[in-house]
Amino acid sequence: MTVLILTCEQDVTADLAVVELNANGIPVLRLDPAELPGGVDVSGEYVHGAFEGHLSVGGRVVSMQGLRSIWVRRPGTPAARSADVSSWLSEESAQALYGMLRCTGARWMNHPDAARQARHKPWQLWLARESGLPVPATLITTFPRVAREFAVRYPDLVVKPVSGSHPGDDGLAVPTTRVRPDEDFRAVAHGPTLLQRRIRKAADIRLTVVGERMFAARTEAGPDADDAVVDVRFRTSGVTWRPVPVPPRVADAVTAYLERAQLAYGAFDFAEDTDGIWWFLECNQSGQFGFIEIETGQPIGSAVAQWLAGEPLGPANGATDPTRP
Repeated sequence: MTVLILTCEQDVTADLAVVELNANGIPVLRLDPAELPGGVDVSGEYVHGAFEGHLSVGGRVVSMQGLRSIWVRRPGTPAARSADVSSWLSEESAQALYGMLRCTGARWMNHPDAARQARHKPWQLWLARESGLPVPATLITTFPRVAREFAVRYPDLVVKPVSGSHPGDDGLAVPTTRVRPDEDFRAVAHGPTLLQRRIRKAADIRLTVVGERMFAARTEAGPDADDAVVDVRFRTSGVTWRPVPVPPRVADAVTAYLERAQLAYGAFDFAEDTDGIWWFLECNQSGQFGFIEIETGQPIGSAVAQWLAGEPLGPANGATDPTRP
């Protein structure tokens, strides 16, 4: 039974799980939908009420009925590298690949339907609050007047994109930035704008959840925490992550969030205030964990590999799991 990983060629985060799977003799097929057709090929036959599908990558052919799990990590747009790129071919390729994969009995991390819904920031904020997580006062609007009124109620605001960064291009990330005190908000009329009460951070928290396992890491707020850009991703120094325990109330709320969102994996970002409260900022259903594992030693890649395998795995290269007795 094979683990299928849908991701781009250069993906160190996926590599961490692949090493674990290979070390345990679990077959892995890794492909980028951007290579379909050509580098990746698919075939599916529907005869007498039965479905039989196959995937081919680099001459290796795998039966879709032999897939134990599918990890939708960071796949490219189907047919994006075709000699005849077109939106029509991309749609045809997506329909063929994902449509056939839905016909298998494989487990998904995460299912495309759940992943698509989970990317919506407005829904994330609502679900976080419904699940019991503290959420900063937030406004999403195209009305300048409404934005001005919100700024009167909450004078210390940040602005961030509604959609976040593109799932396949970190270069499009837009930093969370403080709103100027003299902002007139006329630009809000040109597109939906997300304004949020700024949390006076003591630290940033990244909580990575794999199935039922949680890995929290914390980095102290830097000396630039009160600067215009308050986004930890854009800090140039002083970003050192260390493992921390997850408060029980946060763990319960995060579990409720993932169950309701039907996600097997989520990378949560929190702002910890000076009272120790973890304020929910967002949940990336395909977020990176490589940098956290490298700095903290938390075995996140091993946890992902074990979830994908669906069975206990031994440590890769003789390593031990520090979270296990």
